Amino acid sequence: MINRKLFIGLVISLVLAFVFTWVTFNNENVFWYFYSFTTLFLTASSFYFSKLEDQLKTFNYLFWGIVYGIGTYLLCFLGLQLLELLPSQATKEVSHFFGVFAPSALWHYILLFFIIIPGEEFFWRGFIQNAVKNWFSPTLAILTSSVLYGASFIVSGFYIGVFFAIIVGIIFGWLYEKKKSMPLNIVAHIVFLLMLFLVLPLI
Repeated sequence: MINRKLFIGLVISLVLAFVFTWVTFNNENVFWYFYSFTTLFLTASSFYFSKLEDQLKTFNYLFWGIVYGIGTYLLCFLGLQLLELLPSQATKEVSHFFGVFAPSALWHYILLFFIIIPGEEFFWRGFIQNAVKNWFSPTLAILTSSVLYGASFIVSGFYIGVFFAIIVGIIFGWLYEKKKSMPLNIVAHIVFLLMLFLVLPLI
């Protein structure tokens, strides 16, 4: 039997998430403000419609978060090397996206680590993935939420990034399904983006 409240909440939240993301990426000058607002909305939806899990001790989720964050970065690094085999337009697309939307100020990183990353994990893994499990198997739920997560970036015009977002979504989705720890996912996501933007930038 379909949980009508959950289903309606799922549909409305997804529609608004895509609309807000579209508005965000079409306003480059206020991107960080709009995207922070979007993820605050996603966080509110997550807490209203779902129960987030935390079944690991602090040391465990910190350790495994670092391991999976670095591992995800290395996977993306290898993927970017393959882009060198593609037409130059692909690498130009990557350079353009990072040049416009990558964090460049301290307050960008504060918003990223304390609002945006937790909000994305709460919504896409904690809410969407868990909600879809009401109708599909865990594997299909991970794939579905990951495709939706990647598709939300289509409006940015960063189509290579959509592919990478789906892959990252699958990794983090599998991680949440297996470890049942939202803090672990958040730490892994933070470490991944720290590597991506600060430690060993890909561009």
